Amino acid sequence: MGDQSAFPALAESEHDPDADWSLPGWLYTDPENHAREMERVIRPSWQIVCHESDLAQPGDYRTLDYIGESVIAVRGEDGVIRAFANVCRHRAMRLVEGPAGCAKKLVCPYHAWAYETDGRLTGVPMKADYPALKLEENGLVPVALEIWHGFVFVRLTDAGFPSVAEMMAPYEAEVAPYRFAEMRRISDVRLRPRSVNWKNVGDNYSDNLHIPVVHDGLVRIFAKSYEIEAQEWVDRMKGDLVDKPSALFWERFYQAHLPPAPHLPLEGQRRWLYYKLWPNIAFDIYADQIDFMQWLPTGPTTCVLREMAFALPDASREMKLVRYANWRINRVVNKEDTWLIERVQQGMASQTYGAGPIGQSEVCLRSFARKIRAITPEARLHKAPPPGWSKG
Repeated sequence: MGDQSAFPALAESEHDPDADWSLPGWLYTDPENHAREMERVIRPSWQIVCHESDLAQPGDYRTLDYIGESVIAVRGEDGVIRAFANVCRHRAMRLVEGPAGCAKKLVCPYHAWAYETDGRLTGVPMKADYPALKLEENGLVPVALEIWHGFVFVRLTDAGFPSVAEMMAPYEAEVAPYRFAEMRRISDVRLRPRSVNWKNVGDNYSDNLHIPVVHDGLVRIFAKSYEIEAQEWVDRMKGDLVDKPSALFWERFYQAHLPPAPHLPLEGQRRWLYYKLWPNIAFDIYADQIDFMQWLPTGPTTCVLREMAFALPDASREMKLVRYANWRINRVVNKEDTWLIERVQQGMASQTYGAGPIGQSEVCLRSFARKIRAITPEARLHKAPPPGWSKG
């Protein structure tokens, strides 16, 4: 794994005195804690932007906006994909607007400074008017980029977290047959605001105990096959489709008409895999497609879900209907989860709540809480410390 010296998380074998407690409610509402998490958790973490096929031609770009920053991922004339801050070096104007586009040069709409797609500053009107200007020192600010199985990730700073490939290494053999690099987008980016702290979304995603209580549809199609496990940097959940036909039409249709996937092993033919990558990315892997979701913080009690879907090219009517059935099933699941997390967020704000006991089977929640406590030792306090605590 990568250098983790900046991240003194407790190893699984070490004793954590708070291992049997959840994160306290005040961490889900406190502005000071939010600011610390943005700096120590979100800025140095990998965030998915797109698939490299979305940047097929030189000049093609995609953007990602989060925590007050805007990042451009662009394919250069040399074919290399790079990432830069979407900020002109002159007066901080945004260079491009919107989620996607194509440009031979990135030209600032304020004063027409021009940058090549490899980040070099090559055009400045009235260049002689700037005594301190050196073109070679004022190119676009680069942002770290990693391509993992065809998917493009960026991160704003480096705090010692491993690469995406290192984090996903425990499951490399499992995901490799899905041929991610050959996939293409089947739905564009969807943004769904939520009035919850970003951690609430991730907690719910990795929570196993609510499945039989809330998600009747998943119970019908998985029965008792749902399982979870936690590696250091990634949670894994899975469910296998049962043969017993569901009583609901679209669930029954999906069970009956999911076509064989010759590229997958036998156990993957009817398996739904869920991975949560530290700290705020999920990808749901099906035999018919893959869905990505990020929960990007927008404030102490708000976030936005950023979603997109990809699949191996298949324009058959049967596959289109199966993917539609998949969407119908998961639309219900998403609605149920939204209802849950909104009410949990309300409870986190209650002065009556401190921290809750956490079960030994809740291995994913335990793993996440252990890392957060390593980053913010005050997370061990069941009640909020006095204002100004983060400056101590």
